[in-house]
Amino acid sequence: MAQASWQSFPSDVPKPQDDGACNHLQGTTLPSVSLPSTSGSPVDLSKLSGLTILFCYPRTAGPNETVPDSWNQIPGARGCTPQACSFRDASSDFAEHGVARIFGCSTQDTAYQQELRERTHLPYHILSDEKLDLVSALKLPTFEFNGAALIKRMSMAIQDGKIVRVWYPVFPPGESAGEVLKWLKSREN
Repeated sequence: MAQASWQSFPSDVPKPQDDGACNHLQGTTLPSVSLPSTSGSPVDLSKLSGLTILFCYPRTAGPNETVPDSWNQIPGARGCTPQACSFRDASSDFAEHGVARIFGCSTQDTAYQQELRERTHLPYHILSDEKLDLVSALKLPTFEFNGAALIKRMSMAIQDGKIVRVWYPVFPPGESAGEVLKWLKSREN
C-alpha cells in the first residue's frame, strides 16, 4: 500500500538554517497564556509542574490534502505529521525518562488538530495557538503561507514553567523525538 502524501517525507526538501530566532528562549520563564487543547480544557504551560515537552510545528495536512510543491520548498515546513508521530512512537520512552507530559502546538484550530490526533492515534494532546498568543508572548519565529502565520518547527523542554532546553531548527522532523530523548538520557549520566 502506498503512503499517503501527508505521511511521506521527500528527500529533496531544503534544510532549515539556524537564524538565531530562538536564542532568547532558553532560561525564559513562561508567561501565563491559556491555550485551547484537544483535551477540551485550556492549558497554561506556565502553571504545569514537572517536565513538559512542547513541540511546535507549522501545520499538518488533512487526510485527503495534497501537499503543494511550494510548501515543500519552504525550509523546515514539510514533515509535521512525521514529527508528531515520532513523539507518539516514543511516548512511553519519555515517561520512563521523567517527562510528565508532551504537547504538540500549531496555529491550526482545535477541531483540525483533533482530527489529526484521532487519525494518527496520538496519545498526547495538541494546543492551538490560533490567536498567536504564545507566539507573541515568547516571540516565537513564524513564517507566512497562503496568508496564515505559522510557527516554525521547534521543540522545548519546560521544567516547572521555565524553558530549560530548545531545539531549533528541527531537521529532519521525524527524528525530533529522538533528539529530545538523547538529551533526556544525557541528563541522567
